[in-house]
Amino acid sequence: MQATSLCNITLLYVEDEAMIRNEFVEIIKDEVLELFIATNGKEGLKLYKEHQPDIIITDIQMPEMDGLTMSRAIFDINDKVPIIVSSALNETEHLIQCIQMGIQYYLLKPIDLNELFATLEKASTNVISQKRLKENMKLLTQYKDAVDRSEIVSKTDKNGIITYVNDAFCKISGYNEEELLGNPHNMVRHNETLSAIFYDMWKTVLSKKEWQGTLKNRAKNGTCYIVETTIIPVLNIRNEIEEFISIRKDVTQKELDKQRLEDNLKTSAQTLDEKVHFIYEYEEALKHNTLFCRMSQAGYITMASDAFIKLFSINESNVEGFPYLSLVSDNYLKKLDREVRNAIESHQTWEGVVKHKNLSDHELYLNTSFTPVMDVNENVQEVFCFLTDITKQVNLNREIISTQREVISTMGAIGETRSKETGDHVKRVAEYSKLLALKCGLPAKEAEEIKMASPMHDIGKVGIPDSILNKPGKLTEEEFEVIKTHSQLGYEMLKGSQQSLLKTAAIISLEHHEKWDGSGYPRGLKEKEIHLYGRITAIADVFDALGHDRIYKKAWPLEEILNLFNEDRGKHFDPELIDLFYENLDEFLTIKKKFDGNKGADFE
Repeated sequence: MQATSLCNITLLYVEDEAMIRNEFVEIIKDEVLELFIATNGKEGLKLYKEHQPDIIITDIQMPEMDGLTMSRAIFDINDKVPIIVSSALNETEHLIQCIQMGIQYYLLKPIDLNELFATLEKASTNVISQKRLKENMKLLTQYKDAVDRSEIVSKTDKNGIITYVNDAFCKISGYNEEELLGNPHNMVRHNETLSAIFYDMWKTVLSKKEWQGTLKNRAKNGTCYIVETTIIPVLNIRNEIEEFISIRKDVTQKELDKQRLEDNLKTSAQTLDEKVHFIYEYEEALKHNTLFCRMSQAGYITMASDAFIKLFSINESNVEGFPYLSLVSDNYLKKLDREVRNAIESHQTWEGVVKHKNLSDHELYLNTSFTPVMDVNENVQEVFCFLTDITKQVNLNREIISTQREVISTMGAIGETRSKETGDHVKRVAEYSKLLALKCGLPAKEAEEIKMASPMHDIGKVGIPDSILNKPGKLTEEEFEVIKTHSQLGYEMLKGSQQSLLKTAAIISLEHHEKWDGSGYPRGLKEKEIHLYGRITAIADVFDALGHDRIYKKAWPLEEILNLFNEDRGKHFDPELIDLFYENLDEFLTIKKKFDGNKGADFE
């Protein structure tokens, strides 16, 4: 047998006839991870409770407890476990009961081996996909919990009213959750924070952009605390602001130490000797407590803090004269050299995230600021560089995005296996959609998001009965109306998420069957009333579906597909997107060849 997913599956087989049972065991015992055997429903139920196997195959008519009674009892424990019923042709009444119970898989006796393995492969693929989805969802929750534990987090509605705070927020502000929820966020605003800062903040986030800055806040007991703050606007599917999420890092002690030293320099040093002493004290404090270095205009380090030396694995005796740019990743060098040089020459501070590398070639992501130091003639004498290590946060964000991508891809594959498609369909549609998005001028980041979301275009099919979804013949009008509901079903499954990726997936699910002339479904939208994401995915989905075998048709030759696209230009499909498809056909065919190998229609 060629199916590879069965080797990771545990199977319970329930059959009272010894000859049939023994033949089955000989066939299947080496194909699955573990096989449990029962001679009646009572034994089968006992084995299920003890071992929780992944898949069950059961006869219907058996002594002590029949297969349907056993199946009902198992569904009471786990209504998601796949149960395959084997039955004779004259047991129609029992088959109807199976359908009513939600059993999706049937094998007619005598069992055909090809049908047996095909059914087991389909059920096992869904079991493994569900396991992977559950694992990834658990992992994603842990990542989000990690952020919640390590940072100060709050949410507000679009009017600034607090809707969520985590424990860290309550702890630093001194308020409990009940005191904070439902109140405006400015209840923790410190009166020393300039109004201009809040004006800039609101102007930025209301324009749907992320805002970053340092804020001084007031705790319940009147003391102040200082936080590095990032505020992110969360948008709904209509691209409207739904809420704001704020993530903060407590930098109170660092800012107070800096302010204390600056105040000492300004007010306490009365003589030149005192000033020199305080400058030395300031420098020593920076050296021992801050990620910091000084460098010449040419970029050679003249002094570095202990933390800087440790982070970059530099030998302390070699740090003086060390070229700073050798610690910067190659793909950041040109930008950094150009932008920082211009800022320093203009006597301005440059700030941003820069990818670095230590001497062991470990990647480091650092919030970095370069500040010029002038002499009495206002000439740049040297450059101060302050850094904050955010490597852990960047890597965590990468893990979250990677997990989201895997979750969405897995969910899309689950929807396709319901209609006897392979996971390659959603992979090809994803690549086609990204390519077409780039060709119509969308930014690379947005095109990548369409690629990640498009595998979910048919997720609503999980709610369509197999008897309709996999019907080999022509559908009746009533059956087609049921099929059409999958667009709305998918949208309803996804619309509640606040994640940008899932919002994009919801749009694609809802609108990829709309047509340019208004004859599509579910809402009969026309022309550019249809979201661009839906128009892109429609072309990608149809191109792939026509070029491959389906249960109800054989793959079409390329010439016939192109003729259809030409006929439906301006009817089914956006005419401008169809033109882009024709202009870049070779690239679409390259993607098809990459995923198909020797499968699918021969387009050579």
